[in-house]
Amino acid sequence: MQIDLQTLWYLTVGTLLVSASLLLWERQAHPGRARVLGVLAAALFAFVLGCMLAMNRSHFPVVLGMAAINILMMSGYLLVLNAVAGLDGQRHFCSPVAALSFLAITWAIAGTHFPAAFWNHVSSIPIALTCGLTAWMLLRSRTVQRLRSRPVAVTISAFHALFYFARAFIAPVLIERYGQDMISIIGKATMYEAVLYSVAMPMSFLMIIREEEKLNLLRMSQTDQLTGLANRHAFFEQASRMLRERHDNPVSLLAFDLDHFKAINDRHGHPTGDKVLQLFADTARKEAGPGALLVRLGGEEFAALLPLCDHSQALSRGQAIASRFAEEAARAEGLKTRATVSIGLAAPDCNDLSGMLASADSALYRAKALGRNRVETASPNELLLHPSADPLPHQLRAV
Repeated sequence: MQIDLQTLWYLTVGTLLVSASLLLWERQAHPGRARVLGVLAAALFAFVLGCMLAMNRSHFPVVLGMAAINILMMSGYLLVLNAVAGLDGQRHFCSPVAALSFLAITWAIAGTHFPAAFWNHVSSIPIALTCGLTAWMLLRSRTVQRLRSRPVAVTISAFHALFYFARAFIAPVLIERYGQDMISIIGKATMYEAVLYSVAMPMSFLMIIREEEKLNLLRMSQTDQLTGLANRHAFFEQASRMLRERHDNPVSLLAFDLDHFKAINDRHGHPTGDKVLQLFADTARKEAGPGALLVRLGGEEFAALLPLCDHSQALSRGQAIASRFAEEAARAEGLKTRATVSIGLAAPDCNDLSGMLASADSALYRAKALGRNRVETASPNELLLHPSADPLPHQLRAV
C-alpha cells in the first residue's frame, strides 16, 4: 500500500501527540522524574510544531519556512538531550541556546544562497550530531548504566543519528547517480523513520524510568530504613551468592551486638537508641573495608560478611570497629550515654553461611560473658550453647 507524503506527515504528528500525552500522564505516576518527562514531552511538542509548519511551508517564504522548521526540530532534539542529562540530575541551558543561535545565523548567511542543499542535506548534520551525543550520554549515564533497557534506548538514538548522517552524506551521492526521483524516495523514508522514532524514543524513556523505579522499590525492600544497611532478607540472599562465587578466596564473618542497648533505650529513650544504631552503622561502613556486606539483622544485632579477608584481617577490622565505635560514641554531640559493641568472629574452618553465623554467634556470646566491648574469635568446630540450651543461635532461629 502506497502512502503519500502528506499522509505520512499527519501520521507523524498523530504519533507525536499520542506519545507526548502519554508522557504527561506518566508524570503523575513518577513524581521523581516529572521534570525529565516534562522536558521530553516539550521536545515532542516542538517536533509537532515543526511538522505542522513543514506541512504548510508553502505559505511562508522558502528560506524562512525551511529555517524555522529546522530550528524547531533541532529544539526538540536538544530537549531530548536535556532529558537524558536530567536522568543524572544535570541541566544544560546555555549550550542549546548557543547551538540554535548558530544554526539560525548559518541559515541566514548560507541558507539563502543554497536553500535546497541546506534543506535536503546540511540541516541533517546538527540533528545527527545531537542524536549521536544523546546516544553517547545514554551509554555513559550513571543512572541508565545498570538498566536492562539501556541498549534499547542507545540503539534508537544511535540509529536515528546514523540515518541523518546518511541523509547528509550518502543521499547527495544517490541523487547524483539516480536522479531527482531519489529526493521523493528519501523524503518518504525520512517520514517512515520519523514515525518509528516518535514512538520508539518516548517508549524507551518510559522503559528506563519504570525499570529505575522498580529497582528503587527493590532496593528499599532490602534496606533497613534507620541505618541504610542491608536488611535481613537482603543479607541472606546476597551473602549466599557471595559465598557461592568466592572461588576458594577467603571470606570471614563478624557478628555484632551493641552492649546494654535495652538499658540505653529505657534510660534515654528510643531517639537516643536510634542515634546509637546509626552511629554504629556509620562506623562499621568506614572500618569494614571494601566490598563488605553489612547488615542489620534486627534490633541491636548486626553482621558483616568480609570477602577476600582472612581470619587475621577480619580480627583486625573487628577490633578497629569496636575501638572506633567506642571513641565516636564518647564524643558524639547530643549522645548522652556511653556505647560499646561486642563482636564475634566465625572460626576459619566455616565455609557455609549457617555454620559461619553459628560460629560467630558462639564467639559473640563469649565476648558478652567476658565483659563486653571486645572481639572474640571462635575456635575450629566450636559451638558454645546459650544458657537456654537452644542449639541454634538467635540469628538462625528467626530465619
